[in-house]
Amino acid sequence: MIERRSRVLRILSPLWIMGSYLFLYLPMVVLVLFSFNASPLPGQWGGFSTRWYSALAQMPELSHAVWATLIIASASTLLSLLLGTALVYASRWLRAPLHNLFYANVLVPEILMGVGLLSLFSWLSMPLGYTSLIAGHTILGLGFVVPIVRARFLELDPVLTEASADLGASEWQTFSKVMVPLLLPALLASGLLVFTISLDDFLIAFFSSSPSVQTLSVFIYSMVREGVDPRINAISTLLLAASSALVLLLSALRVLDQVITHDS
Repeated sequence: MIERRSRVLRILSPLWIMGSYLFLYLPMVVLVLFSFNASPLPGQWGGFSTRWYSALAQMPELSHAVWATLIIASASTLLSLLLGTALVYASRWLRAPLHNLFYANVLVPEILMGVGLLSLFSWLSMPLGYTSLIAGHTILGLGFVVPIVRARFLELDPVLTEASADLGASEWQTFSKVMVPLLLPALLASGLLVFTISLDDFLIAFFSSSPSVQTLSVFIYSMVREGVDPRINAISTLLLAASSALVLLLSALRVLDQVITHDS
């Protein structure tokens, strides 16, 4: 009986895994496939064509959304790295574990964070736009930068900073010449992760954006509300390709970080 059950599990387990992957990735495959569909009808294949990618060049509002997304993602990534690294490095002198507060960014549902940020901006009378979007994405990014950088920081040998101080280096010299090079793999990995999340984020961008400043995800949502547009498939495919490239680069940096940690 036990052998029969184990034999059934060996047959069903691959089928279950295959079905799960199909459920997750089949919509993406269909999306990419129909981005090259010549027919404007979403459910009818009219032959291979790149007409919808060419049509994107005739959408000036799309270029505005792309530039806004890149500016917001770059600024929020830079601020998240600066603030997160400063907090992790200053945790040596802080008694209160303030870094634990940023784990809530990952645990709390993003829609609650978006509504909370909108309420905060309204209470501060802050106009929605670049400032609110960068602030919201920075707060979201700190929830990923702080744990990653702190994990790498705890792996470092404290003898290195002590040796730097014994040799007469100042606190800034120790930080810039010793700590930053050792934390560089974690900084690059967390920076790419935050940049990717900022590119794909919708909920915080939806609650923090204004009609004049919209990210690419909010722009796609506004197009979907007006009806089925084949250009959405082309935009989503390009966004999927950019996110996949960043994820692959992030994975390569994590492997490099593990190799450097093992060698050190």
